[in-house]
Amino acid sequence: MNIHDLFTQVRKSVANEDTHDLYKLKLTKPEYFNWVQEVFYEMNVKCYPESQALIWRYNEKEKIYTFQNIYEKANQFLNFLRSHGVNKGNSIFSQIALDPANWISLLGAIKGGFILIPSSTNLTEKDIAYRFKTVFPEVAIADLANAEKIDAAQELLNRSIKLKIIVDGTREGWHTVDEILEKEKEADAALTRSDDALFYFFTSGTTGLPKIVTHTHFTLPFGHLTTSAWIGLRYGDIHYNISAPGWAKFAYSSFFGPWNMGATLLAYQVDKFIAKEQLATMEQYGVTTFCAPPTVLRLMIQEDLTAYTFKIRQCVAAGEPLNPEIIEKWKKGTGLTVRDGYGQTESSLLAGNMPDSIIKYGSMGKPTFLYDIVIADDEGVEIPPFEEGNICVKMNENKANGIFTGYLGEPERNDKVFRHNLYYTGDKAYKDEEGYIWFVGRDDDVIKASDYRIGPFEVESILIEHEAVVEAAVVSSPHEIRGFAVKAFVLLRTGEVPSKALAEDLFNYCNKNLATYKIPRIIEFVESLPKTISGKIRRVELRAAEANSKSKKEIRANEYFHSKY
Repeated sequence: MNIHDLFTQVRKSVANEDTHDLYKLKLTKPEYFNWVQEVFYEMNVKCYPESQALIWRYNEKEKIYTFQNIYEKANQFLNFLRSHGVNKGNSIFSQIALDPANWISLLGAIKGGFILIPSSTNLTEKDIAYRFKTVFPEVAIADLANAEKIDAAQELLNRSIKLKIIVDGTREGWHTVDEILEKEKEADAALTRSDDALFYFFTSGTTGLPKIVTHTHFTLPFGHLTTSAWIGLRYGDIHYNISAPGWAKFAYSSFFGPWNMGATLLAYQVDKFIAKEQLATMEQYGVTTFCAPPTVLRLMIQEDLTAYTFKIRQCVAAGEPLNPEIIEKWKKGTGLTVRDGYGQTESSLLAGNMPDSIIKYGSMGKPTFLYDIVIADDEGVEIPPFEEGNICVKMNENKANGIFTGYLGEPERNDKVFRHNLYYTGDKAYKDEEGYIWFVGRDDDVIKASDYRIGPFEVESILIEHEAVVEAAVVSSPHEIRGFAVKAFVLLRTGEVPSKALAEDLFNYCNKNLATYKIPRIIEFVESLPKTISGKIRRVELRAAEANSKSKKEIRANEYFHSKY
């Protein structure tokens, strides 16, 4: 089956809400592949030139781009780069807020065969310099708020970027969008091999310093067919994904996911997240498919969801495990079941609850159609149902998938994750007898206390079900007898006051809902939790703080111990 037929079949199966046949699809990876030319142009621009590709809104401003219109602007961007001596294989560092320039530059760069380095707007000049030390780009694209940081990072390294483009306003040494719009609206596509590097993603660093994940022209665009099918996207949908540019999740659901299927993407740029405004915007634009991390949904379910008239028919969540409490409250407020999915920066969507599947609350579903997933031990042996092990993907040479090609410049790390003909994701889980996968935690996050292995997610899920709790993070805390004890850092709702009585109430609540060995023995009330730029809790920081404080025999304010401990 060729690429065009494969994408057509996925579109047809998802539109008919029957994804079972997708598991029978077979594709031999082509030697050459350029997603913009072969999918975006052939299946969207040529077929639906005047259909809406992107709706962008910021405050009172709104811009609407058709498939034809945004494709022409991408060509102008590509022609501008070429006119300044930027060649196929050169790298582009981007640091832009949720501006249309993200989509235009991505389309142009993919068509031209460049390597993209998307970056969060929250990065500091030192963060940028860290990235530049590893991969120094030929091109930088930024908005006014970030251009200064890029210039400062250059100075720290005493190097100069060949071409710098600013997307809003002017700055000395930077070219403007007006110059790009003077270029021709037609451009030839580069001849790109499937295995040519396309993306360098710096991971969010939940367990250490950021690593560079390398994706090719094939792995990410093709791999995200699983994302498209999982969301249930089809032509005519208005899709809204809450994710910031700079992260793999943006490529998942704000780029390849919807445009693989010819859907319209809504981009709502805000200076501050306000749940009521988000919900009102979704109602106003008639959003039909919605994707958000559980952290966002947790804020949305605090609002009266029944006050809105939604057109949403599919809702999914990814980025962190989905708690049953969120599923239940979202369904009560909207009538829809939010479906969980699991993927990584290193892959596309590996497992998920598909639109036509039976859902088990708390499970992240079954493997998607491009992946053979097993739960294996460290020797690569598949383990029986209900036994905890490593989430691994079979690297079958005859089955194309969306797994990355490796961490750039880290052969030892690559040898660790690619072994026994498996890709080790670094996550722990177990399968039940029906093949549903149940997440336990990151390999480095699993707690070993009194010879028990405890996944933090299950404990955190119970804690946030308590009416006084907004968020929780669970880590191991050094203990002279047990080796390690389970400790919970708890963020309370507005109006709740830390106290010994409240801590006891939480201990008792956990006692009723968790196995005895999983109950937190220590609770510390905090005002915030350390997070990565992409919003994931950095348990590694909490573990380090525990090790340091316990070695000094310190007890912090608002720290309480289980009365029976």
